[in-house]
Amino acid sequence: MTTTTTSAPAVPAALPSAASLRRSAGVRAFWIAAILAALVLLFAASVAFGVRAVSPHDIVAALGGDTSTVARAAVVARIPRTVLALLVGAALAMSGTSMQAVTRNPLADPGILGVSGGAALAVVIGIAFFGMSSPYAYLAVAIGGSAVAAVFVYGVGSLGSGGATPLKLALAGAAATAAFTSLVSAILLPRVDIVETFRFWQIGGVGGATWDRIGIMAPVLVVGAVICVLMARGMNSLALGDDLATGLGVNVLRTRLVSALGAVVLCGAATAIAGPIGFVGLVVPHVCRLLVGTDHRWLLPFSAVTGAALLVAADIVGRLVARPSELDVGIVTAIIGAPFFIWIVRRQKVRAL
Repeated sequence: MTTTTTSAPAVPAALPSAASLRRSAGVRAFWIAAILAALVLLFAASVAFGVRAVSPHDIVAALGGDTSTVARAAVVARIPRTVLALLVGAALAMSGTSMQAVTRNPLADPGILGVSGGAALAVVIGIAFFGMSSPYAYLAVAIGGSAVAAVFVYGVGSLGSGGATPLKLALAGAAATAAFTSLVSAILLPRVDIVETFRFWQIGGVGGATWDRIGIMAPVLVVGAVICVLMARGMNSLALGDDLATGLGVNVLRTRLVSALGAVVLCGAATAIAGPIGFVGLVVPHVCRLLVGTDHRWLLPFSAVTGAALLVAADIVGRLVARPSELDVGIVTAIIGAPFFIWIVRRQKVRAL
């Protein structure tokens, strides 16, 4: 009598581990509570610390509406700046998380893939050649520039054998970012009337925040965030590979397009108001996966809170280390993110061209 054995189906290389997907509710609750507590402390620190030191009494008085002294006026000015840092950090982190899910590329990030650079170039072109000045026009043009850049980079990275591999996408994004930056400089240098305005915006920062600017940007960010969250289950399916996702009844093309739309809206809106801030969308998703797993239904909101905390912390550091001046938050995130990017490149097993 002979017996036949059937081998278990091969597990795709991209399949997330069970431990990664099924973190216990207690572990997730702990990390969510920890990051929320850290965010509250960072918010308070952002209001309290800066170029000018303020006392707790001044903070309480300023929150009560008393702006009679310079210190209390500084507290009031720091609140919208802190809120803007929260929103931009959350948007960039969610955008990076979605891009990594859509491309299945651990190196994906709005800055590395050239999406932020495309938004910046579009805004500069609109101002220099079309006299654009409306904040709503800034948003529309930045989102459009982000979308065009994303399509361009993905198209270039898909050329040749193997399709859009992580390494090819990273190289295409780096080349596109360099090209966009050069074009922005070429446009701005002859235009003395606008170069000073956008010299600091190009670096990326949250200084000069106002409630009016936040009010214009916030609804757009909410739309982008809702799109990404609604596509969280589809992003989980994409991690299994296109064939398995299709077998599970997922429309892979639609999932990718809608998820990418949410990421582009978030990145474009954040870039329009704060400039191209890099590495937040790269660093945060990797850290959050270690803490709460790879289930995007948890990962996306946790990334948003963590990204907000990271950008507020970077803004605080930028204000403290360069007193009486300050470093723009984009410089601080680059200092944090560049070594992290090198670590990811060395850690990941990517295929050569």
